[in-house]
Amino acid sequence: MNQHLQHIHEYIESSKHLSEDDKTMLLRYLKSADKDLLISDFKLERTEKVKRTTAILLEETIEELEQRRAAIEQTNTALSKSLDELKSAQAQLIQSEKMASLGELTAGIAHEIQNPLNFVNNFSEVSKELLEEMLEELKNGDTEEVNAIANDVIQNLEKILHHGQRADGIVKGMLQHSRKNSGEKEATDINILVDEYLRLAYHGLRAKDKSFNANLETNYDYSIGKINIVPQDIGRVVLNLITNAFYACNEKKKQGEEKASSLNEFQPTVNVITKKEKSQIEIKVSDNGNGIEKHIIDKIFQPFFTTKPTGQGTGLGLSLSYDIIKAHGGTLKVNSEPDKGTTFTINFPLNN
Repeated sequence: MNQHLQHIHEYIESSKHLSEDDKTMLLRYLKSADKDLLISDFKLERTEKVKRTTAILLEETIEELEQRRAAIEQTNTALSKSLDELKSAQAQLIQSEKMASLGELTAGIAHEIQNPLNFVNNFSEVSKELLEEMLEELKNGDTEEVNAIANDVIQNLEKILHHGQRADGIVKGMLQHSRKNSGEKEATDINILVDEYLRLAYHGLRAKDKSFNANLETNYDYSIGKINIVPQDIGRVVLNLITNAFYACNEKKKQGEEKASSLNEFQPTVNVITKKEKSQIEIKVSDNGNGIEKHIIDKIFQPFFTTKPTGQGTGLGLSLSYDIIKAHGGTLKVNSEPDKGTTFTINFPLNN
């Protein structure tokens, strides 16, 4: 019993002015109070134990959470580093793809530049001879002949300027294709851009394989006018699709020659169409090559997927093309029939 309650118990028992019944009643109350006090002490002690246990568990939990936080921070740091490395690798792969497509253009560019340069050289030589003749006529005083020669020289210079600008445009197009993409849209004549890349791709393949030839069929919608696009991006897509079309045709031609079959009469044909439909621009690139098998057609836009032999394709061309058209708010779709050919269709908004 509690010490204070013990004193009260002794006082009650020794008290003479209390009756026995009162003493009995008071002692009963005293025992009940002692019991309640014992229970309270037990509960208090148990509460203190729970508090101490909780404090220990809380401390351990805090320590564990701190360890987890540190582990998460390390993981985030590693993930951030991996993401930076992946972005760097992606940029390098995209640049490699750009340089690979630029390599496809090199021979075609050389061919296309050579034509205007021949004109410039020829007209320059003729103009030099005309000016020498003009000097003779000036000495002779024949002003009528001098005027006629002057007009011829002016016409020649206009032709030299035209072909010089033509060569300049080809070089600028090449530089635009190879330079780092600014991502800025420019008012661009889509028909000129498509036709430029069609001819460059064709001459590039002809330079690598003199036996290759193909029918080039075009149907351009000249009502389109200039549209706002990132020209080096759309040019890269068109080049990729046309190069793939030529490759497909050429492979079918080679297979026919190897088999000495009726495919010897096969004539590779690539068809390019531009069309404006309401608020949409459509570009179609079709070939009459081997087509794409149904079991792989869903994979062709996946990064690194290619049906070309090792060393002849990065597997990024169609994947990047898909992303470029998507960034222009458009779609890139494919329709193919085995042994008959393939058509790629680009659609994107006229005002984007």
